[in-house]
Amino acid sequence: MKTKPKADCCIAGAAELISGVSNRQGRVVRIENGAVAIQAGRIVSVGPISQVEAEVDLTEAKRIDASGKIVAPGFVDCHTHLVFGKSRAREFALKMTQSAADVEAMGLETGIPASIKMTREAAEDELFDAAMDRLACMLRHGTTTVESKSGYGINRPDELKMLRVNQRLAAAQPIDIVSTFLGAHDFPPEIDRNDIAERNRYIDALVNERIPEVAEAGLAEFCDVYCDDGYYTAEESRRVLQAGIDHGLRAKIHTDAYSGIGGSTLAAELPAISADHLNYTSTAEMSAMAKASVVGVILPALDFAVAHPDPVMPRPMIEAGMTIALGTNLNPGNWTESMRFVMLLACRRHRLSLEEAFLAATLGAAKAIGREAEIGSLECGKKADIQIWDIPQFEHLIYRFNHNPVVSVIKDGQILFDTTTGMQAWQNQS
Repeated sequence: MKTKPKADCCIAGAAELISGVSNRQGRVVRIENGAVAIQAGRIVSVGPISQVEAEVDLTEAKRIDASGKIVAPGFVDCHTHLVFGKSRAREFALKMTQSAADVEAMGLETGIPASIKMTREAAEDELFDAAMDRLACMLRHGTTTVESKSGYGINRPDELKMLRVNQRLAAAQPIDIVSTFLGAHDFPPEIDRNDIAERNRYIDALVNERIPEVAEAGLAEFCDVYCDDGYYTAEESRRVLQAGIDHGLRAKIHTDAYSGIGGSTLAAELPAISADHLNYTSTAEMSAMAKASVVGVILPALDFAVAHPDPVMPRPMIEAGMTIALGTNLNPGNWTESMRFVMLLACRRHRLSLEEAFLAATLGAAKAIGREAEIGSLECGKKADIQIWDIPQFEHLIYRFNHNPVVSVIKDGQILFDTTTGMQAWQNQS
């Protein structure tokens, strides 16, 4: 008789378990009276409690009671600008009724240049402490993995400063941090972006100095670029991303947010692991990215924050065969730590179903950072990254607008946050 594996933890009694596995396009597996058995931080069985009891020895397992609640995989936030200096609250408030030009006429810096200035002025410890606070909030909202981009330094010392903060965050707290080098988020404010020679000098430095240095030091896993009108052209973006690929950094791309200048075509050709924003992407480019397995990352909170005149619509991407992911795009001009809020926007404003949005916030987002074999769904062998919601049914996740339903978060099989006991293991981590 085959010996059953012994679990050291079991989450049981769930009114419903949302596995994050799709049983057909856009639909998730929903299991009544579900349970998850965990051994050494990995899932060893998942399904109805009767199945889990038959497959695993639970005699020594710590029991986590999920009675009347819903169990789901932790959210994966695959697009953030987590590390930044201070806020742009006044700019944001003024832009409710005034144009960017009017705000700038008041002497207030706006947009990415404003964040560059504030991030350059901030000490590394200041950036670290502020990002730690944001991560604590993200954990309380069910997020267990976060991609974090540089891109507010746009010079050697401050880009490296941001990437060092990513390393420190990964070591200091339990959320998994995925680091991305975005030295091509913008051009340095001190150069004339309309001067081709100055643009090329900066790109030469990125390609020949910064990217090799970042890769050799192991400071990032991905290389990103902002390919859009007023930022990097498609050919400039190709140089940057190809240099990253040549040095072992997988390609990501911000593109088609405000114009279509060939960034999505480039994403398909390289190929990039993800293309993000995609407001002005053509159907031909969608088909090309689908064939190249490029994940389309949509950012509903950004479209909401800037009152985008042409909000991205993911339905044609899905119909073209693309995998869709969601990210918060947390940044000083779009400050949200809640993936649930992003899901709500994705459903109401971008016409995803609840199940499509959930898959995009978990398994789709895991694919956008190359982690789908490890996280994003509740499957045997994967990390036990789990959240528990105190809601009567799955549909309530997007129903109560200002309600955070998360009562417990388990990371690598360990309880990090539990409202029923007041436990916040985060405090012990930091």
